[in-house]
Amino acid sequence: MGNRSRATLTEVAERAGVSKATASKVLNGRPGVAEETRRAVREAIAELEYVPTTGPRESPAPQTIHVVFDTLLNMYAVYVLDGIISGGRELGVEVVTSSLEAETPGDNEPIGADRIKEIAAQGAAGLVLVTAQLTTAEMDTCEQLGLPLVVIDPANPLDERVTSLGATNWAGGVQATRHLLDLGHTRIGFAGGPPGSLPARERLHGYREALESAGIEVDPALTGAGKFYAETGAALTNQMLDLDDPPTAIFAASDSIAVGVIRTARQRGLEVPGDLSVVGFDDTYNAMWVEPPLTTVKQPLRQMGRVAARTVLDLAAGKVPDSHHVQLATSLVVRESTAPPR
Repeated sequence: MGNRSRATLTEVAERAGVSKATASKVLNGRPGVAEETRRAVREAIAELEYVPTTGPRESPAPQTIHVVFDTLLNMYAVYVLDGIISGGRELGVEVVTSSLEAETPGDNEPIGADRIKEIAAQGAAGLVLVTAQLTTAEMDTCEQLGLPLVVIDPANPLDERVTSLGATNWAGGVQATRHLLDLGHTRIGFAGGPPGSLPARERLHGYREALESAGIEVDPALTGAGKFYAETGAALTNQMLDLDDPPTAIFAASDSIAVGVIRTARQRGLEVPGDLSVVGFDDTYNAMWVEPPLTTVKQPLRQMGRVAARTVLDLAAGKVPDSHHVQLATSLVVRESTAPPR
């Protein structure tokens, strides 16, 4: 027979319905693989009569990280992706990117178990999921396939099986609101993100905490929610400015929302920050190029991407993470969109 049809590890992984990284783990006796998965890989090895070889035919291909965004139609995604690609380059791995094709960030579409199985069958070393919803069934699928998973800014709470990465959203909400309080504002609005988004809720809680600590009662008429999009900022700003006692400042849950706040305020003849101070969240290009330049809470988005790349490869190598939820610090960047009230 010769070696004309010698099976490869990729074929073993496909037969077993797992990632190539998981098949390699089983072959090398490494931990972190469910017994059922181990059995499926061993059966595939036997059926295909797979024989490991150190010859050139089995020289390892570069490891691949698959990254799935809920949407790529925002600057947040660009910054995170830049960090992942940079981290992958440093680690010698390839990055494959796709999205769930949500029209706007915050739609929170689930990735689906079938999509996860496809990614595992392609031989991905691991999966990084960005700002998308993750169901229990999908967590189960990753666990059963032995596919390492890291979630950046998860849209919903996750259990201890999943490693997640994010910023200190609650602390960032406190930082933004305290900055406005320190300037002398007491009527402060909150233009929030999707109610189903965990980061958006944490920013809202930070806003409330800062107000309550200052002895200011939270006015429901000054809080609203929507997608992380400029249209949300526009709609909520119009609502708040129509109040008998409108706000003198608005904290927006993202830079994109803040852009909508500023544009709408100026369309209504108000000066920013003379009549209305505005704070955003993210510190993307939007913050630097909007007029006036935006005071915002800086998220370490590129660093989050680099850390995610390193973490998912550590998981693929069988390393146990020090923490299942890593939070990177936010910081307030003061520019020209905030000032004391008149």
